[in-house]
Amino acid sequence: MLKRYVIILGFLLFAINPIQTIKAESVPNVVGSYLTTEDIIFDLVFPSIDKRVIKEYGGDSLFGWNWKRIVGINYNDNHSYDVAIRIVIPDKNREDLVTVRISPSCNNEKLNKLKCNHDFMVEVLGYRHMS
Repeated sequence: MLKRYVIILGFLLFAINPIQTIKAESVPNVVGSYLTTEDIIFDLVFPSIDKRVIKEYGGDSLFGWNWKRIVGINYNDNHSYDVAIRIVIPDKNREDLVTVRISPSCNNEKLNKLKCNHDFMVEVLGYRHMS
């Protein structure tokens, strides 16, 4: 008897609710897009390093330098990262070490607001001529 009521209830629910179909649109795959951590950091720090290189060597905004590699990354307790980057200045045949602090914004409730109270910023901490 209970089995009949369950079957009738199931049939009624099926009959009352219309069958819904959804047609999903396909999103084209992005081809040829591969980013590394260094690519992302480069995009973040490029303007700050560019200004500092021009300040160190003089010249105009067409003055060139090349990214060589990241030497080290240190995390600070104020939710910032110190990144040491080795760069090459081909016109001067020089190699330099730039230390940059990347400070993501602190708008997350999980962060300690006493230690972290800044917006996103990138600043050059040190610039050293290696060769």
